[in-house]
Amino acid sequence: MLEDFFSYQAQTTPHPLAMEVSHAQGSYIFDRSGKRYLDFVAGVSACSLGHCHPAVINAVKEQLDCYLHVMVYGEYIQTPAVALAKLLAEKLPAPLESTYLVNSGAEAIDGAMKLARRVTGRSEILYAHHAYHGNTFGALSVMGFEERKTPFGPLIPHCHPIAFNLEKDLKKITTKTAAVILETIQGGAGFIQPQNDYLKKVRERCDATGTLLILDEIQPGFGRTGTLFGFEQFNCIPDILVMGKGMGGGLPIGAFTASREHMLTLSDQPKLGHITTFGGNSVIASAALATLKEITETNLMEQVPRKEELFRKLLKHHLIKEVRGKGLMLAVMVESSEIASEIILKCQEKGLILFWLLFEGRAIRITPPLTISEAEIIEGCDILTDVLDSVEKNIS
Repeated sequence: MLEDFFSYQAQTTPHPLAMEVSHAQGSYIFDRSGKRYLDFVAGVSACSLGHCHPAVINAVKEQLDCYLHVMVYGEYIQTPAVALAKLLAEKLPAPLESTYLVNSGAEAIDGAMKLARRVTGRSEILYAHHAYHGNTFGALSVMGFEERKTPFGPLIPHCHPIAFNLEKDLKKITTKTAAVILETIQGGAGFIQPQNDYLKKVRERCDATGTLLILDEIQPGFGRTGTLFGFEQFNCIPDILVMGKGMGGGLPIGAFTASREHMLTLSDQPKLGHITTFGGNSVIASAALATLKEITETNLMEQVPRKEELFRKLLKHHLIKEVRGKGLMLAVMVESSEIASEIILKCQEKGLILFWLLFEGRAIRITPPLTISEAEIIEGCDILTDVLDSVEKNIS
């Protein structure tokens, strides 16, 4: 299988981890040899309820007995998709009431950008330095990392960067700007949080110029920060909310939500302003609906601050310079990318899955399932501490 993996499956890096997965359950992944790995990554923030959560599995099995794909998005009434959109509307503040279901977070970003241009009649879109919103051409055009964009240029025009958390750059938002797109918490940059009411000030500037604010909640969303969406903690409501990753309980889905008035602009002049064949797929919508219910009807979100506190208590070591992030979206910062990689690889050898962040090489990702227990947090941090001790000895 290893040879086939490298021969037939397109690769994303020259040196993938190439662990052959047998099965996964709860907070653990098992390889073909039977070795167990405690998962502190959750499929890069995607498996909010851990692996194979019973509520998700049962919802999928029930839907499998009814129908799979029957029609392109938006034509037929498919109960799981409608119920999911309705429940999201009930959980979100006004004017976020109408949801377009798609296949991934990146596709949702593209849809949000199209919607902003359609509503405002403007073309300029501003994004943040070091932003990451996905890898489709639209999402790539608002990525704040030129080195990764240049090989694929030219990209979508009229997309320009501003500095995240830099108030003086807000003057770049003008009456020519269709939208400002920001991650509520910057992910690839190192889990950078907004400071000094930054998002509130962006909101005010957008209101003054008639600009739409798009917030990317693909990583912070669905309880990871202790509230359903991260923006709830920063006194700022977007015009367009983008979601994905943890939304589907381990299945691929994304969505963008706006006011009904705004969303209707995609349905006419021209008709089919945004279309997708598999968006709102009944099986995946069932999984997402079960995930949303489990997150909002249990005390999982209430547990997040206590679990964050436990992580921060245990993550004390000479090699750890800082722990960034919020809730169960944490980045352990070390002195160099070489040290970070050594720690990540040695932890996997010892049965703990950690991962990198996209742009910040000194960061070690900790984004476990919301369902992780305190005992599992202690177990994983013990492994990490042992590895830190070992790496420190090698350095000295």
